[in-house]
Amino acid sequence: MRMTDGNEILLWGPSSDSPLQAVRSELLRIGYQATFIDQQLIFETEVNFTAGRVIAGQIRVASQTIDLSSIKSVYLRPDDPRDLPTVAETSANRKLRRHALAVHDVLISWADLTPALVINRPADMAANSSKPYQGAWIESLGFRTPKTLLTTDPVAVMEFWEQHGCVIYKSVSGVRSIVSQLTAEHVERLQDIASCPTQFQQYVPGVEYRAHVIGDKIFSCQILSEANDYRYSADPVNMLPCDLPDGVAAQCRRLAASMNLAVAGIDLRCTPARDWYCLEVNPAPGFTYFQDVTGQPIAEAIARLLADAACQNRPRSGQHLEARGPVSMRRLALA
Repeated sequence: MRMTDGNEILLWGPSSDSPLQAVRSELLRIGYQATFIDQQLIFETEVNFTAGRVIAGQIRVASQTIDLSSIKSVYLRPDDPRDLPTVAETSANRKLRRHALAVHDVLISWADLTPALVINRPADMAANSSKPYQGAWIESLGFRTPKTLLTTDPVAVMEFWEQHGCVIYKSVSGVRSIVSQLTAEHVERLQDIASCPTQFQQYVPGVEYRAHVIGDKIFSCQILSEANDYRYSADPVNMLPCDLPDGVAAQCRRLAASMNLAVAGIDLRCTPARDWYCLEVNPAPGFTYFQDVTGQPIAEAIARLLADAACQNRPRSGQHLEARGPVSMRRLALA
């Protein structure tokens, strides 16, 4: 492997993000230098780019300047800028806050338009913002999905509960929530959903699986836990690397490809009758949680996707913009 000049692979997100740092380490291990933009330095970051038949521009972070036209592959894991400690600490300073939001918005816009390989484009991750919409998409690709009710009507919830016997509820959006089982103690609180649309689902019994689709590779593991949401279990969770049935693996690949996701974390459940359900697709999976337990080389697989794209000195087909004229987007230096 050849060492790049550091301006072909771009990593963007907070320095505290473990998947980002795991991929950065793997790139170095296989001989590739990447440019890392620490989102924590957002007040020291300036971006400008022009979008026309070509995408051109620069990112400046302190004394470092990155030519955007040299970028061939990108791995994005930014936080909401309003959640960054550096922004929260200066929330009263409207000028700094506007700067942080503008830098984030311009970089997101560039990520959607650049011809580079982007893992993953913000526009392609948008389906995760509506779980019912994503569920319909998943079902259209041939997966079984749990029966779902999205409602603000407590009576509808009670009827759904009576029909399915065991029901769980969770967030409608892509914001992480704790999956919980509906129980008798929730009945009095059901009135609260009148002002908070909530998603209720048929509970699917069986064993849970996580499949990480990385390009054409799949790293899957079986998750053994008695909790409704193993991520928040107080008891030990066992994760065992495994191979999915060929048909299920093929469905996972088709699903990720249909969403234009080069990297995806797909949550599955297999019932005692061997029926496979897809629960949801995470377009920005925190894979290190699984990699640390199973030893699967997920970070290396992502690093090699980025490195392979960096070796191709041409944009991906179909990614040139056809525009009547250039459009400029800028975030100027703070005064």
